[in-house]
This record gives sequence, structure tokens and C-alpha cells, in this order.
Amino acid sequence: MGDLAKIFKAYDIRGVVPDELDTATAEAAGAAFVRVTGASAIVTAHDMRESSVPLSEAFARGAVSQGADVIEAGLGSTDLLYYASGSLDLPGAMFTASHNPAKYNGLKLCRSGARPVGQDTGLAEIREMIENGVPAYDGEPGAVTRRDVLKGYADHLKTLVDLSSIRPLKVVVDAGNGMGGHTVPPVFEGLPIDLVPLYFELDGTFPNHEANPIEPENLRDLQAKVRETGADIGLAFDGDADRCFVVDERGEIVAPSAITALVATRELAKHPGSSIVHNLITSRAVPEIVAEHGGTPVRTRVGHSFIKQTMAETGAVFGGEHSAHFYFRDFWFADSGMLAALHVLAALGQQHGPLSELLGEYTRYAASGEINSEVADQAAAAGKVRAAFEGRPGVAIDELDGLTVGDEAAGWWFNLRPSNTEPLLRLNAEAGDEATMAAIRDEVLALVREK
Repeated sequence: MGDLAKIFKAYDIRGVVPDELDTATAEAAGAAFVRVTGASAIVTAHDMRESSVPLSEAFARGAVSQGADVIEAGLGSTDLLYYASGSLDLPGAMFTASHNPAKYNGLKLCRSGARPVGQDTGLAEIREMIENGVPAYDGEPGAVTRRDVLKGYADHLKTLVDLSSIRPLKVVVDAGNGMGGHTVPPVFEGLPIDLVPLYFELDGTFPNHEANPIEPENLRDLQAKVRETGADIGLAFDGDADRCFVVDERGEIVAPSAITALVATRELAKHPGSSIVHNLITSRAVPEIVAEHGGTPVRTRVGHSFIKQTMAETGAVFGGEHSAHFYFRDFWFADSGMLAALHVLAALGQQHGPLSELLGEYTRYAASGEINSEVADQAAAAGKVRAAFEGRPGVAIDELDGLTVGDEAAGWWFNLRPSNTEPLLRLNAEAGDEATMAAIRDEVLALVREK
């Protein structure tokens, strides 16, 4: 059995294979998942990692041993699994370690209708059941069947975004040898898109670069190819293709906050007066633009379980995170990088200007991006930063998620929050101009990294 203490995270199960996560653990997880959900059938999908097939097959053995039928969708992206869970109204299991290096794998679970399973919504119970031994089931075992849902997924996404009148576009896509290489071709089929593929070969060893587009070095090949081919836009997907990053026609990286604001205005045009959820690290341009377009901005903590829960509570039509996770009410409140990409392509293709010009109105402030600092005592370092800013005239502090400090009149804010999984503090800072942002960023980093 694997190392349960290490692999059970806030939102998923993830670890090094086979030292921390092995087939015995996956089999027990399959059995426990069926008991916790009470499901008579479940659906699974997996990414292109070498360990994904053995782990998903072991999970299926555990599930059928508890009397549940298993529908295997086979190779897919995480949002394809959400589509399967939503359209079939079944609990789902996705085998992927997303953007993590090749030696990792993991498991993202959801209830029927793609509702998330996290620590408070079943994950802790599953872990406890695995630790104590999953009770035996004395009925008939379930059956395993295969079902290809790729075409259904592609067709469904294209019902959610109107691409019928877009102009021809040249689009470079960097799949990073991840699942975008599998899902992009059928989604783009029939659209007036000249696709320039980069690293579409499915390869869980990631021979070209890590499939983690939040790191700028992993976008360099995409930026170069956009410039070289004179493309209209570049798209980069992470390993399980649930996140999408955008590069404009100049090869410049577009902040996910600008994409959040763009998609928000499109959804508000379809659903006037709706709520839009954004996490507290997105640019303050997002709530400003939402309000200007007649929507209600709703601020939430970082993390998909908080976003999805808040969206369900408020009936929000859309939600966006600084990390390029984009959530849609019409997609079972789940996140889909592909659906966000289609919105951007629709907006770009319905007018004649370049992407940089289109996004100009959604980009208002200078942002640091997320900067990580390795810190042994996260609470002490954050406390030191709080003490340095507390009591300064005009400064407001809140602790909805980590430490958020801002001066509205001076036009700057920063958030400092601990990682859930590593000894890191993550800093995001924003201001009205580059110099102010840099000064705040450097002051906070000096305090955090002070020995």
C-alpha cells in the first residue's frame, strides 16, 4: 500500500509512482469511492502517463468488487472526464498528475454531475476507509465496459460557444506532449482554423518541456513559433489539458486575469446581470470590468473547490483563477481550458483587430505574477510581513486566504499565501504602474527571504 499521508492532498490524490501511489492503493481507492458515493456505476478516464493505465485498471477492479459498473472512457483530458460525469450523471475518476513531472501520477475524483470531491466532500472518508480496510461486498461484481466520449465532448463544447461566423485564424497550440494533443484536433475540426501543432505526440516523459505553462520557460517554444509563423494566437495546455494559457500575435504572454475578464464580458452579454466568481489573486481589473458590464463580482479563496462551491451558491455563470483555471455554469460548474480557449477564438475571430488590441481594454495594471519563496516557517514569515505593514496609513489587511494587504488610494495590493503541499510562500502583487508594483514586491520578498 502506498504512503497515504503523503498522497492525499486538499483536492486530489497525488504522488510518486510506485513509492507513494501504487496499484494496491488505486484498487482500494476504487472500492472506497464506490462505498462513499453509493454509486451503482462510475466513469473513468486517464492521461498519457505510463502508469495511468495500470492505475486506472486497478481502480476499476476495486470499483467492480463493490458491485459498481465501470465505464472506461480511456484516454482523455480532465475536462473530458467532467463532460462524461456531467452528461452521464455518474461519479468520475481521472488518472493524471496534471503538470507534475513524469514520475508522478494521481487521481481527481468527482460525484455525479462533475461535483468536486475534496477533503471535506469525501476525500477524507475515502482515506479513512483505505486505512481501516474497505469492507467486503457480498453481492454480484460489476462489469467494465469501454465508451468513446471524445466526439461527444468536442461536439458539446461547440454548442456552448458560437464559432459559426469567425474569420480564418492561424493558431499555434503547444500541447506539451499532454492530453491537448488528443483533444484539440476533434474540437477544432470543422472550424476555419489553420492549426500549427507543437508537441502533440502523447508522451508522459515530457521530452520537450514540462507540461506546466504557468512557468514562463515552458512557453518559449510557443512564443517563438507564433512569431515565426505569423500566427494570430498561441495556446498552451498543461498535462491534463484543463488549464489553457494564451500568447498574443506578438508572442507576448497574456495574463489569465485578462482572459477571465474577456470571457466574463462574453458570458454577461449572454446572461445579463449574472454573478462572476474570481479568486482574490486575479487582477482587480476583473471585478471592475464585471461591474462595468452589469455583473456582480464575487471574491473567493484560491482553489477549485471554493470556486465551484461559491459558483453553485450564487448561481454564477463563470469563474476564473489567476492560474488559468476557468469554470463555466453551463459545463456543470467545472473548469475547462478548452472552453476558455474557444471563447477567446470566438472573440478574436468575430472582429478584425489583433489579439493584443482586443485584450488591451482588459489589462489595466502591472502584476508580478506568482513568485514562490521556500520558507521553513511560513506562519512566522507571513507574521513578519503583516507586522511591517500593519498600522501604515491607508493600508487594509484581510485574511480570507493567506495575507492580503492593500492601499486603495495608492493603488497597490499583494497577497502572500502558503502552498497546500510544499514549504513555500506564494506572492502576488499588483499596482497601477510597474515601479510601484516592483517596490512593493521587492519589499515583501526581502522580508520573506530574510535569514
